[in-house]
This record gives sequence, structure tokens and C-alpha cells, in this order.
Amino acid sequence: MSFARVHVIGAGMAGLAAAVRLAEAGVGVTLHESAQGAGGRCRSYYDATLQCRIDNGNHLLMQGNVAAMRYLATIGAGATLTGPRAAEYPFLDLTTGERWVLRPSEGLIPWWLFDAKRRVPGTRFRDYFPMRLFRAGPDATVAQILDEKSALYRRFWRPLTVAALNTAPEEAQAKLLARIVSESFGRGGAAARPLVPRAGLSESLVEPALAFLAARGAHIRFTARARALDFSVDRVAAISFDEGALTLGADEAVVLAVTAPVAQRLVPGLDAPQDFRAIVNAHYSVALPETAPFFVGLIGGTAEWVFRKREVLSVTVSAAERLVDEPAGDLARRLWRDVERAYDIAPRDMPPAQIVKERRATFAATPAEAKRRPKQTTRWRNLALAGDWTETGLPATIEGAIRSGFAAADLLLAARAR
Repeated sequence: MSFARVHVIGAGMAGLAAAVRLAEAGVGVTLHESAQGAGGRCRSYYDATLQCRIDNGNHLLMQGNVAAMRYLATIGAGATLTGPRAAEYPFLDLTTGERWVLRPSEGLIPWWLFDAKRRVPGTRFRDYFPMRLFRAGPDATVAQILDEKSALYRRFWRPLTVAALNTAPEEAQAKLLARIVSESFGRGGAAARPLVPRAGLSESLVEPALAFLAARGAHIRFTARARALDFSVDRVAAISFDEGALTLGADEAVVLAVTAPVAQRLVPGLDAPQDFRAIVNAHYSVALPETAPFFVGLIGGTAEWVFRKREVLSVTVSAAERLVDEPAGDLARRLWRDVERAYDIAPRDMPPAQIVKERRATFAATPAEAKRRPKQTTRWRNLALAGDWTETGLPATIEGAIRSGFAAADLLLAARAR
């Protein structure tokens, strides 16, 4: 069956990636989004409190994110990212006051590990080869595999796990961390080079994609909430929206790129992650010179990463269940103390701040929830799934979301070719 049109439900990163891949291949695309704009958890908006545009969260890409790099190249947005010229990760231990910069060497051979100035302080060359991590079974957690008493665990493995998996290492699946390491630091400094948007998430990841789709005749519908999918034997026969039902022709297909709970409501019998973890972000109206680091990782504080952006300093706290019920004002003041130290800002009154809490930001990257992740294929021949919660081999990241969208599109393109 050749699909002439694909209806992509959900305009987050997974849905946008699927739509872009399909439109690039010459398939007609209709993109349906329940919100008033695209991007999902990766978007920018004007904040009246700070009187500037901010990102709803902070996301770090790496040069080795092959799907994200292809997506950006396709929509013509590769130049919208910036970052240090090489792989550099500045850290501050708030307990001891020590600062250091983790600086992997460019190539595959890790020459940098012979230079103590490029490693984490207090670590040895052999500490960086945790072979047990790469042999871990699906039920093993990070804390079970790695030495929790080592300096490298406290100053690298723990913050990396929390940031990449949004799950504490005591419960995070070791296999997912191993995959992250293999595709970044394991491929050398060139792959591990960090990248951030020059302007904002929407300017890099969303608006160029919408322009790309519009230029190829895609129909983009906002405030279009899918209420139900109507199934007929082996295919989706109709999509019910608030304003009525859309009957699908024999040459039409669907990519369902919504959250896991919504997908479970729409697709009968679908098993998907049901446990989620929170992220808290804080944004402060402070503009620092471009010579300041793009970001600083913090050890031993409430804040974990502080990002320097054009008009704000932004804080991210992952696996933040302990913080989501704390009053925003108290939380802003507590995080501000870490921001001052991260960028060596002289003590001052806290600037205008905005707190953004995402209680169900990502699925919990635990062994139990990892087993619940479905593949992009379904038993209906014209339905594919997309989302960072599907089985991508990665945790819930931008790279994982984009890969899932590409995989869903490729399934339908393969059926179209047949």
C-alpha cells in the first residue's frame, strides 16, 4: 500500500522529526497539535515576568547526536547552534570550592586521560574504564554497577546519570547510561562537543521545521486535539477531533507522536511507561558577557547545571521530585545562591526570576519502565508510534525523540515503497 498522506498527531520533537522526514520524501503531511504552538517540551516563549523570551527548559545537544544533526541540517538550522570550540565541560564542587574543566581529546584514543589537568580531580586513569557498565544486564542500576564511593562517581557518573536519564543512579538503568556514554565520550571529544541554541529552542528546533514543512505543502493544524482513533480490522479508519471525525482513505496513515499516557488512551492494549520524573527550571534576568562559559555543572548543590543565555541565566534540576512542591519564591532564592557561585557573581539581591516545574517531564529511566517501552511498529498497518518514551535505546532526550520520529516515518515510507 502506497501512503499518499500521513497524519502526524503531536508536534513535539518526535512529531516534527517524523513530519520532516516524510515531507522530505515527498509524502503529503498533515500535522495535528492540541496546543497553540509546536515544540512540546522544547520550545521558547515570551515571559512577562522577565520581559524576554525564555526556553521552557534547558537542553544540551552533542555533536555526536547523529539524528539531531541530520534533522537540523535538513531544516537548514545547523548554524543556529553554538558552543565551545571543543569538548569542554566546566564544573564547580560547591562543597570544596574546586573548579575544573573536563576536556576529552578529539579522537577515539583517549589521550586526555593521561593528563590529570583534563580529568576530574582526584581520579586516576583506570577509573575511566568501567567495563561492568557496558556489560550490564537490563535489570542492573547505575549504583549497582559503579563504585559509589569513588570521586569519579560523585563528580561525573552521578551528575551525568541524573542529567541524561532524569533518574537517580540508585534506580536508573545502567544500560541506558552505557548507551549515552558510548555515543558521546566513548566516540571521542569530537562527538562529545556540547551544543546549545544561539537564540532559543524554538528558533533552532521548531520554527525552521515548521517553515520547512510549510514550504513543502504540509497542512499544520494547532488546537486540534485528537480524542480517539477508530480502528477497522488492521488499520486506523478515522481520527476523532473535538470538531468532528476525519475519515482516512486507504492511502492515508498515522504517526502517533503524543505522550505515553495519551497514547495509551488512544491505542487499545498499548503497554508504555507509567512512572515519570520531574524537572525544575529556574530563569534569572541576568545577562553575562559572551566570554563567560556556556554552562557550568555543579556538584553538591541544589542546582545541577547553570546555562548562560542571551538575557538570562537558567538552572536545571533533574529528578526533582523533592522540589516540585516547594514554593516558587523559596526555590528561586535557594537556587540563586548556587547561580551566584557558579558564575562567580558578587552577592546581590536576587534579580527577577521565573520557576518552571514539569512534574511529569520524562519517563522514569528504571529497568522496570524501560521494559515497558514499545517499538514504533504496531499491529495496525497504517499506524506507527513516535516519542522519546518508545524504544529508541536512549533515555528521554532530544536525540531519542528525533530518532523515534525518523523511525516511525521510515516504517511508513518502507510500506509505501512496497
